[in-house]
Amino acid sequence: MIHAVLIFNNAGKPRLTKFYSPSSPKTRSAILQRIYTLVSARDDSLCNFVELPSGFGFSSAADAGVEADDGGLGGPTGAASEMEDLRVVYRHYATLYFAFVVDQSESELGILDLIQVFVESLDRCFENVCELDLIFHFDEVHTLLNCIITGGLVLDTSLESIQQTFRAQQQAKKASQNGSGLGGISGLKDAAGLLGGEWDRLGFAGLGRRGR
Repeated sequence: MIHAVLIFNNAGKPRLTKFYSPSSPKTRSAILQRIYTLVSARDDSLCNFVELPSGFGFSSAADAGVEADDGGLGGPTGAASEMEDLRVVYRHYATLYFAFVVDQSESELGILDLIQVFVESLDRCFENVCELDLIFHFDEVHTLLNCIITGGLVLDTSLESIQQTFRAQQQAKKASQNGSGLGGISGLKDAAGLLGGEWDRLGFAGLGRRGR
């Protein structure tokens, strides 16, 4: 099972956090910071798998009986003992880390491939995607992730199928908002560009060879 999907930048700032198993809201930021500390200190020559110590944050939340953020789908919760053998599988692309927290039921190599599927799907849905897109289009990023993973289980790995599902959901959303006057994200993005910040274009399509 996939217990969490985390995207954070080189400075440890979260760009997407999705938890599929019990984790206290009070400890989620601490979990992300601990994972960032673990993976950012690793040399590029090391493998992309990191074992998490027991009691890393998930098991303590399970003992407290905290509800999981499974999108209301009633995903599996599991016992605290099942949370003690977790590992992080991650890849580093340009300014961003993509980290998946998984248990023994998942293949590390399979998760690495899944991360690449997620990254390539982002590149297809957000042309010339950059870190700024993940900030101002967080709803669409979560929608795209939900097309790939549901309740901690892999739903789809076909790029074409994922893109079709994502576009269908976006069209349905736009239809429901038609005439409501919603939207202005592009204006906010343009305004952010005027602040003088430098945002690396990730160029995900070519990072399959360069990303770790």
